Amino acid sequence: MSNPLALAVLACLWEKPMYPYEITTTLRQRGKDDSIRLNFGSLYSVIKSLQKHGLIVEQRAEREGNRPERTVYEITDDGRTEAHDWLREILAVPEREYPTLEAGLSLVALLEPAEATDLLRARVASLDTTIASRRTVLGRTREAGLPEIFAVEADYHLALLEAERDWVERLVERLDAGTVGGQDMWARMHALLAAGKPVDEIEGELVDEIGAANLAALDELATGHAPPPQPPAPR
Repeated sequence: MSNPLALAVLACLWEKPMYPYEITTTLRQRGKDDSIRLNFGSLYSVIKSLQKHGLIVEQRAEREGNRPERTVYEITDDGRTEAHDWLREILAVPEREYPTLEAGLSLVALLEPAEATDLLRARVASLDTTIASRRTVLGRTREAGLPEIFAVEADYHLALLEAERDWVERLVERLDAGTVGGQDMWARMHALLAAGKPVDEIEGELVDEIGAANLAALDELATGHAPPPQPPAPR
């Protein structure tokens, strides 16, 4: 199990047996769909997977009036154990995530520097709007007396948005000032492309300019650890 929606389903059924639509309604009423991707199609797949692994079981089938029959599910003892163990791991062990912004930054050289800078500037403006809205909502929940623990994930999300906004703004400022390392090379690459120079020739020039040592450092940065030591060259 790796989908956080499965953990949310286990958490709902921990409270009481529910049918799928009730689970969806409960998660949405509590604002959990802001932290966990939720749609009805994936919910049914998750439920079937949980059932297959023996973490939930069908408790009963019920029908109201002329509505279709619905299945009520309940959590098993194994499901309670799995929910506890899974949540402990999520909270304690950092996991590699893949934010779309990080993916975009890793491929930003496909765009010209000026265009990339304008797009990042637009992102800052969009983040400003989102942050202001979330601060307002979070403030209202606090004024209403909602205990902090019930909105702690919203506070975390706001902190991430604020950190992203500040980081992107600093990058835009440096791009405007032309102080980002390699920015001139980036601009020259696009100038050569516009002039019709073949991509492989441009890549060869860039590799020569960057140098083997810097390329090795780039590999280390990408993997997050130093490469294994190489044996000494034979004399």
